[in-house]
Amino acid sequence: MATTATTLSETTNSATAKDVPSMTYLPQMQQTYTPPLIANENAFLGDVATSKARDPDSPITAGFFRLQPGTPLVYTYTYHEMKIILEGDYTITDVTTLSESDRSAKTLDTSKVKQVKAKPGDVFYFPKGVTIRFETDAGGFAFYTGRRAEGEA
Repeated sequence: MATTATTLSETTNSATAKDVPSMTYLPQMQQTYTPPLIANENAFLGDVATSKARDPDSPITAGFFRLQPGTPLVYTYTYHEMKIILEGDYTITDVTTLSESDRSAKTLDTSKVKQVKAKPGDVFYFPKGVTIRFETDAGGFAFYTGRRAEGEA
């Protein structure tokens, strides 16, 4: 089941002048935390909310990422993103400098890459253009916010 992110709109605070910034509140907007499958047999990602209606030139989108044990997810970011690990474990490796075949190899030469064993509370910044390999031993759950529109991941 595909999920659709809630779009923040100007109608959320009609008492405020249009040219004055105002907070947007989305009460109980997110009730479940089961993002849809996006890759392989084990990678799930779901956008929850986006600012595209309020800021179409530079939207921010937030949501949840879940990875189960299995095939590593190798992803090249086309936007800037911040991610906080909420549950479980991840092995997060910057494989930007590796060849395409080496990025997906069963075993990585860790002397050539930056690798982190991530746990709950760890925060990451992934700049546009970086290629990251996500793996997990027991499963992991994270929250992200990226400088992109809904569905552009």
